Amino acid sequence: MQRVKVYRLNDDGKWDDQGTGHVTVDYVERSEDLGLYVIDEEDNETLLLHRITPDDIYRKQEETIISWRDPEISTELALSFQETAGCSYIWDQICNVQRSLQFSTLNSETFHSMNSELRELPAVELSTLPLILKTVSESGIADQMRLADLILNDQDFFPKLMDVFRICEDLENIDGLHMLFKIVRGIILFNSPQIFEKIFGDELIMDVIGSLECKFSLFVGLEHFSSNPLHT
Repeated sequence: MQRVKVYRLNDDGKWDDQGTGHVTVDYVERSEDLGLYVIDEEDNETLLLHRITPDDIYRKQEETIISWRDPEISTELALSFQETAGCSYIWDQICNVQRSLQFSTLNSETFHSMNSELRELPAVELSTLPLILKTVSESGIADQMRLADLILNDQDFFPKLMDVFRICEDLENIDGLHMLFKIVRGIILFNSPQIFEKIFGDELIMDVIGSLECKFSLFVGLEHFSSNPLHT
């Protein structure tokens, strides 16, 4: 704990002495935010509580002073340290917290940016199966949630997908059936109760099960073909 004097800039442009205490960087009560605490050295009351922000508001001056304009109270504040080492230590703590906050903000923006890129589903056609498979299989957790919402909001997605399944069956399109199996399996792995309710309803359940069974049937058929001595 570093010994400091707390100053506040008054309306006349002069610094008022708010008292002397010890400053630490600690968690703000009932939150995950970190803040500067100054505890009065005489009565142990809180002289200052400032929530550290990622904004560029902090200034280190003359090796023993840290000042900033507090956005929550629109007031200039300053800490005057008894020792240079104490000032440097708290300054480093502030910088570390800021870097952590900036990194979290960057990750959050990246998360929302990636999630917002998925605005609509590909059209459901035989020719677009590779794109649909790529969309389903390469989506992260955030995109899976967005994709599940898009699927639920598109009343025609699964009926059209099952139409393509029946076309692939009629044409004996093995590649298409493989892709449909992976698409349906991937969507099931989203583990969405609302999607389960939709695909396992009376209208779709037989085709959905058929698309999943088709993988097994193809595998058995190929095994039979390769093991039959009549085929050369």
